[in-house]
Amino acid sequence: MPTFDVSSASPTDVVADLLMLPVFQGQRPGPGVEAVQRAMRADLMATLKEHRVRGKVGDLFTLPTLGRTKAKAVMLVGLGPEREAGPAAIRRASLKAARAAVKFGSVASTVGRVGGSPEESAQAFAEGMALGSYRFDRYKERPVDEASQEKPKLRKVSVLTDGDRSEVRSGIRRGSVYAEAANWARDLVNTPALDATPAFLAEQARTMAGERGLTCKIWTKGDLQKGGFGGILGVGAGSVNEPRLIELTYKAGGASAPIGLTGKGVTFDSGGLSIKPAEGMEWMKADMGGAAAALATMRALAELGPAANVVAAIPSAENLPGGSAIRPGDVLRHRGGKTSEVLNTDAEGRLILADALAYLSEKQPRLIIDSATLTGAAMVALGLDIWAVMGSDRGLIQDLLAAGQAEGEPGWELPLWTDYRRHIESSVADVKNVGIRWGGAITAGLFLREFVGDIPWAHLDVAGTAFVEQGTDYWPRGATGSPTRTILRFIEEQAERDGGSEATGSGRARGGRARR
Repeated sequence: MPTFDVSSASPTDVVADLLMLPVFQGQRPGPGVEAVQRAMRADLMATLKEHRVRGKVGDLFTLPTLGRTKAKAVMLVGLGPEREAGPAAIRRASLKAARAAVKFGSVASTVGRVGGSPEESAQAFAEGMALGSYRFDRYKERPVDEASQEKPKLRKVSVLTDGDRSEVRSGIRRGSVYAEAANWARDLVNTPALDATPAFLAEQARTMAGERGLTCKIWTKGDLQKGGFGGILGVGAGSVNEPRLIELTYKAGGASAPIGLTGKGVTFDSGGLSIKPAEGMEWMKADMGGAAAALATMRALAELGPAANVVAAIPSAENLPGGSAIRPGDVLRHRGGKTSEVLNTDAEGRLILADALAYLSEKQPRLIIDSATLTGAAMVALGLDIWAVMGSDRGLIQDLLAAGQAEGEPGWELPLWTDYRRHIESSVADVKNVGIRWGGAITAGLFLREFVGDIPWAHLDVAGTAFVEQGTDYWPRGATGSPTRTILRFIEEQAERDGGSEATGSGRARGGRARR
C-alpha cells in the first residue's frame, strides 16, 4: 500500500511521476486543470472531447506533459456531474484510477479537493487509491501488473491542497486505516486454503491483537468441546485441520454494553458429504470472508480508537467430507443447548455462526452484527454488487445500510418473514438447517435468529460481494474486503452519536460524520 502525504505545491510545480486531475461530465475542468493547460499550452478539455471522453465517474485519460510541468504525465479522472461529485464519486473514480497508476512510482493529485468537506473528500480519495493499488502477488515468482505486465511501482501519493491541511491529514489517515483493514481482509481471503487453515486464521488474529493492544483468546478443539460448541465442532469434524473460535475484545467506551461482532470463518467449503460440484468449489477459500471482515474491523478499531466497546467471537472450521464428517440427518447440540438437525452439510455456515451468536448473546451486548458468505439465494436476489441484510431491529438495519451506502458498499434489506419459520421446523430437533428451495436467504436468517434471543441483531449476507470471480474495471479477481468498511463506519458513527452509551441501533445516526 502506498504512503500518503499532504502538499501545498501547485499542480504545475509538484514533482511526481503522475499528476491526477479531476474533470466533470461534459469536459468541465476540476481543480488544477486550468493551470496545467496553460503550462502545457494545450486545451485538455478539447482533447477529451476529441477522444470522446465524457468525464463520467471512472473515465480516465493519460498523456505526457512533455516536460512543461514538473510531473512527467497527467491523468484526467472523470467524477461525473459536478453537482454530484462528492466522496462516493471520488472513492470510485480513485479506485479505478489507482489500478492504472500502479506503474508510476509517485502520484500527486487534486482529486481529493472536490466536494464539500476536505476531510471527507480526502478520506474517500485515500480509500480509493489504497484499495485500487492493492495486489495479491505473494505466490507469483515474478509479480506483474495485469495491465502493463510490469511490477507495480506505486510508493507515494501526495494530496495537493490549498486549504486546511490538518483536515486533509485527518481524512487521509482515516481513509488509509479503512483501506488497510479491508486490504488485510483481502489478504486473508485470497490466501489459499492449504495455508489459511483455522489455526492460521487464529494465529493471524493473535499476532494482530498483540500488535494493537486487543485482548485475544483462542478456543481450541478441546475448549470448544468443554464449552458445548457443537456446531463449530460438527462442521470441522471431517477435516484434519481442527476448528477454532477467535475471541477479540476492544474496550474504549467505559462501562457501556459492547457491540457484538461475528463472521463466518469456513476456511474451505467442499460442502462436506453434501459435496459441491467441482466448479462450485473454485472460490471456496473465500468462504471465510465474513470472519476476515470481522477481524479487520477489530484491527481498525484499535487504530482509530472510537469510544465504543466491541467483542468479537469468530468461528472457524474447514468443511471437508472426511471419514469423521457429520452426515445428513445428524443432530448437533449448540452452545446454550439448542439442537439443530443437519439435512444438508453444505448449509454449514449457519451451524458455526449459531454457536458464536449464542456465545455473544451471553455477554448481553447492546447489539450483534454477523456477516457471512452464507447463501446463493442472496446472490440470486441481489446480484454481485449488493449485500443482503435482515434482522430484528429496523433502526440497526437502516444505520448499516446508510454506512454501506456512504462507503460505496451498498446493501439492501430482505424481509425476515417469520411465517417462513415453518420451513425450518424439525421433527427430531429444535430446528433444521435448511428449508424449502424458495426464500433460502430468509430461512437462513431465521435459523440464525434462533440463537440471538431478544438482542437487537442484523445479519449481512455477503455471498455476492466478498469475492469477485471475474475481474472488473474496479476490482481484480479475488477478495474485496466487503463488508469491513461498512461495519467499521457503522461502529464509528454509533460511538460518535452516543459516546458509547447503552442505546441500541434504533434510530437514525446524528452528528458530524453520520451525515455523510
